[in-house]
Amino acid sequence: MQPRKPPQNQSLTAIDGALALIILLLIIQMWLLSAAMEAFLAGHRETALPAGIVSGVIFLFCLGLYGFVRRLDAEARRRR
Repeated sequence: MQPRKPPQNQSLTAIDGALALIILLLIIQMWLLSAAMEAFLAGHRETALPAGIVSGVIFLFCLGLYGFVRRLDAEARRRR
């Protein structure tokens, strides 16, 4: 059985994971927006609204993760 990590290391691990997820989601969002723009300019106007909605959902999820990271960071700083 592995020894328990101190709380500071646990929060740093959670922050690293959340930041990696934010980076991945932002890459997906950039791909989605470029594909939607290309389809829109090619005359496929029906794809613009769903792509915009999904992009907005991804943005809100990233914003929530950012708030999570800020809260964890504030708690880790307070413990020191």
